[in-house]
Amino acid sequence: MKSIVIDPITRLEGHGKIHLFVNDDGSLANCYFQIPELRGFEKFCQGRPVEELCRIVTRICGVCPDAHHMAAAKAADGVYGAKLPPAATKLRNLVYNAFYAGDHATHFYALSGPDFVCGPDAPPAERNILGVVAKVGLEAGKAVIAQRAAGQRIIEIIGGKKVHPMTALPGGMSKRVSKAEQQEMIKLGEQMVEFAKFTIQILNDVVLANKAYVDLILSNSFTHQTYNMGLVDANGKVNFYEGKVRVVGPDGKKHAEYEAKDYLEYVAEHVEPYSYLKYPYLKKIGWKGFVDGVDSGVYKASPLSRLNVSDGMATPLAQAEYERFYETLTKDKSGKTMVHATLATHWARVVELVYACEATLMMAKDDEITSDTIHVPPKKENFVGEGVGIVEAPRGTLTHHYKTDQNGMVTEANLIVGTTNNNAPITMSIKRAAEGLIKKGTPITNGTLNRIEMAFRAYDPCFGCATHSLPGEMPLEVVVHDAESGEIVDTTYRNC
Repeated sequence: MKSIVIDPITRLEGHGKIHLFVNDDGSLANCYFQIPELRGFEKFCQGRPVEELCRIVTRICGVCPDAHHMAAAKAADGVYGAKLPPAATKLRNLVYNAFYAGDHATHFYALSGPDFVCGPDAPPAERNILGVVAKVGLEAGKAVIAQRAAGQRIIEIIGGKKVHPMTALPGGMSKRVSKAEQQEMIKLGEQMVEFAKFTIQILNDVVLANKAYVDLILSNSFTHQTYNMGLVDANGKVNFYEGKVRVVGPDGKKHAEYEAKDYLEYVAEHVEPYSYLKYPYLKKIGWKGFVDGVDSGVYKASPLSRLNVSDGMATPLAQAEYERFYETLTKDKSGKTMVHATLATHWARVVELVYACEATLMMAKDDEITSDTIHVPPKKENFVGEGVGIVEAPRGTLTHHYKTDQNGMVTEANLIVGTTNNNAPITMSIKRAAEGLIKKGTPITNGTLNRIEMAFRAYDPCFGCATHSLPGEMPLEVVVHDAESGEIVDTTYRNC
């Protein structure tokens, strides 16, 4: 038996590695996915005033600071029993959709795009954003950068900074928007919608027009039938900022629909000794190991999951793309038939990108965002001392849960980050892909290993902010050298 280690895995946030064990006859014996880092922000939060967490938790991650900012603000709202004025809620929704529009563009073009535009077998030195620009043209590269800049500019207008915004606080927002800033955001929103149409065309021309890619997307090596999770609004439509969490089984039947405060009734976390990343599962079904199906508590929380649990999209162009997505993959444009193809998550991400762009423009046009009433100070008599905030991070359902003492100092914090939800399905997807690609008599090429990486890349994972398991031990390698010659005389490993 020999082992193959993909370390580090690439085009993601954070660190991880894949360890493949291959039998002498060339078949796969086993496969492990390991996250060897720890952030420990739940400990950092303890002893802090809860209103400070909206600013502190943005530092968990430079990719999703807006998601942590909003989840923390909603949890702090709950701690103080705060009620937001309408303008504050609209501003939070607006800045959050602008964030989404930029974030999804980054993944589609810079992280997953190289696999499809350059090809999974392209040399690693070409499988990157520069390779994508070389294939689709310099103007396309400029459009992607302009989309990112537009999103960051709206975040700066509302959030005060392009990265790590500091505007939401218990009871509302801290920064007003002027009429001139509103007009600027409308123009940026119009630019975003045009970019969304451009991205649809790129998807059609590069991915959907290539039969080999479509066959790869629909192949059994990249398919898992798990439960799906995502926020939906009062009409059952996809929503990134507010609503209830809906969970739907692989058979399409609704398992649960709950408010943020009730999440512990439905979600629990499993721990494995070799990883700092926990494995959330559906509590009422239970942890049955790394298996899929109706009887397994494993669930996904991804762009594909959000489409699978929803009744559609709340904006016209996104709804049209939603219907095209399901009609193409299931012959049923209603979305009632689930899509289980992991790589179809990339297409679902484009549908969400279209929605985020349209929603940004729609919300920017709402004159109420320029209201002077953007904050209602919490009242002492409404103090609760516990709050749960849930939003949809681009990578999945993000939960912040805080408990405080009577002075609002945090005593307990629990974070279930978007990628954490997907830890078990990512592990399963990697193994399924490896089993399908590593066969007796088939050489293992660089392209083979990249296809295995594509299984996790579809989830757009962010392992930096997802690791929370403290009982594990730090990876350690001890090498003993001879004092005279310098030669290695012994090596000991722990969790490496």
